[in-house]
Amino acid sequence: MSAPPPTRPPYFFTHPTFEAIFLSALGRSYQQGGDVGKVLYLSTQVADGDFDSAYAAFRQAGDEARERALTAVGRGHGESARQAFLWAQNYYDSATAFCDESSDAGRFLPTWELQHDCWMRSLPYFRPAIETVQIPYDTTTLKGFYCRGHDPGTKRRLLIMTNGSDGGLQDMWNDGAAGALARGYDVLIYDGPGQGHALWKQQLYFRHDWEKVLTPVVDFALTLPGVDERRIALQGISQGGYWMTRAVAFEKRIAATIADPGCVNVAEAWTRPLPEALLEMLRTGQKEAFDGVMGGSLAAAQKKALNFRMRPFGMTSYFDVYTEVMRYDLTDVAGTITCPMLITDPDAENFWPGQPRRLYDLLRCPKTLMRFSAADGGDGHCEPTALGLRECRMFDWLDEILA
Repeated sequence: MSAPPPTRPPYFFTHPTFEAIFLSALGRSYQQGGDVGKVLYLSTQVADGDFDSAYAAFRQAGDEARERALTAVGRGHGESARQAFLWAQNYYDSATAFCDESSDAGRFLPTWELQHDCWMRSLPYFRPAIETVQIPYDTTTLKGFYCRGHDPGTKRRLLIMTNGSDGGLQDMWNDGAAGALARGYDVLIYDGPGQGHALWKQQLYFRHDWEKVLTPVVDFALTLPGVDERRIALQGISQGGYWMTRAVAFEKRIAATIADPGCVNVAEAWTRPLPEALLEMLRTGQKEAFDGVMGGSLAAAQKKALNFRMRPFGMTSYFDVYTEVMRYDLTDVAGTITCPMLITDPDAENFWPGQPRRLYDLLRCPKTLMRFSAADGGDGHCEPTALGLRECRMFDWLDEILA
């Protein structure tokens, strides 16, 4: 499953992955995650569809920003170091998106490690400093980060953020944590099974029943000083929109939930391109035949893109992954949710088109469907180039719900 093409004319590239990554890299500049001019320059250094040139451009930009950050550290310029580390994370993270379909997929992990190292190095330079935490989960722990509010003398609202299928920690900073902190919230972000540190360093893989992840996270959150247990909210980004919606069908200590975007059935993004003959093999359990056809019919680029999407599941069989992702369906549980929900619904939602409205219709709780339009600059999956507008609208809603 690769990124579907957008439904509007491209700004930079005709290849959907290139267009999506450049728009995301550009949008991150809203919270100091990059410089607009640098991203625009990089767009002129990359050949459309040439994964090696895209990797090289972003990798070099990451190296430059990291060197700038380290120099700032050495000279005692803490805020400059923080910003440059954020730039480096953006560029390294963007570079990883081009690894699997490049000539050397083995560059992914070393580049991810550079990105993660820059995030870790940036934490002391936030004000207040972001704290690394270990969240008990199953027989191990999940690595998380606690962004503490500015008023230690009061009980504060807490936003727990969950990422999607391929987002980095900086996505959570840009897509909600920074805006929440500015409005007086505490924020807890973490890498769940199949994400970031949990995937690469712990070999923990995706699960459809994310309530088994969220409940331990909430248990941990309630031990944090200053958290108002009556005002804990959730935000799920991309596939995190599915996971958070699923989780609050079971976890009832949540005061409000944001699904960005709304998603009912994750598998539709996977099965949409499949011909009926392959769908029938899935339905009837023909594993060997399905794997044989998929392995023999996919072009090399398609296999690389699909392998990238399969990696967080910890499976190598196409049949097993497709069968597993078909469990990611909220149809039977959405109606049991009781907390207020906000569902974003952007123009040109290309992974789960139409599903935000479907989720809204399934819900029986207090609910809001929040449209984002191309005229706002808010079109596209997770509104990548309208983070300011998105932040204002989402947090105005949440402020009113938690008032």
